Amino acid sequence: MAIRFVLTIAIVTLASSLAYASDPSPLQDFCVAVDDAKASVFVNGMICKDPKMVTADDFFFSGLNKPGNTSNPLGSRVTAVNVNQLPGLNTLGISLVRIDYAPYGLNPPHTHPRATEILVVVEGTLYVGFVTSNPANPNIKNKLFTKTLYPGDVFVFPEGLIHFQFNTRKTKAVAFAGLSSQNPGVITIANAVFGSNPPIPSDVLTKAFQVDKNVVKYLQGQFWSDNN
Repeated sequence: MAIRFVLTIAIVTLASSLAYASDPSPLQDFCVAVDDAKASVFVNGMICKDPKMVTADDFFFSGLNKPGNTSNPLGSRVTAVNVNQLPGLNTLGISLVRIDYAPYGLNPPHTHPRATEILVVVEGTLYVGFVTSNPANPNIKNKLFTKTLYPGDVFVFPEGLIHFQFNTRKTKAVAFAGLSSQNPGVITIANAVFGSNPPIPSDVLTKAFQVDKNVVKYLQGQFWSDNN
């Protein structure tokens, strides 16, 4: 009986560790992503380039010194450096973005389903925040954490939580952020809910948001800008 109990605990522990694991640790120095169906090693959704063909350029990206084009309805632009731009990041569990904000520009509420984000402001002033997940007690509301950031200030957005950044001034702002995945993903809340294709049925959104169906149809009819 004792042996059976120990084995059960061991199996549950192993299953739990597998369930909570994210990207697998590589068993080689690197796995440079390559678009080659003939390659034989497949890790983290990417095919590995033959190590003998890897060069320093596979680990290099240039251009984050250039401001992003913020002439869009949101007034912001995210310039990403993830595995899609820098193949050498594959399996390394890290990536980077530059975010430019026009005066009163917004990086709208969004989530990164696979990464925590740490952001540093290098120019301007940003009002930032994130919202907690649903509390266990249904009588308690989701909590909003906010902070006004100035150059040199750092703020962390926990993995998967809805967050935003807003430039509160009439001058531009710039920030850089590191993310704990080579492919963190992004879900912009308004775009996903009101701009999906095909659209979410208006009856669903009307009941979910407790608003008139005409409001939902109006929102679904808008052009939902993407700042990535």
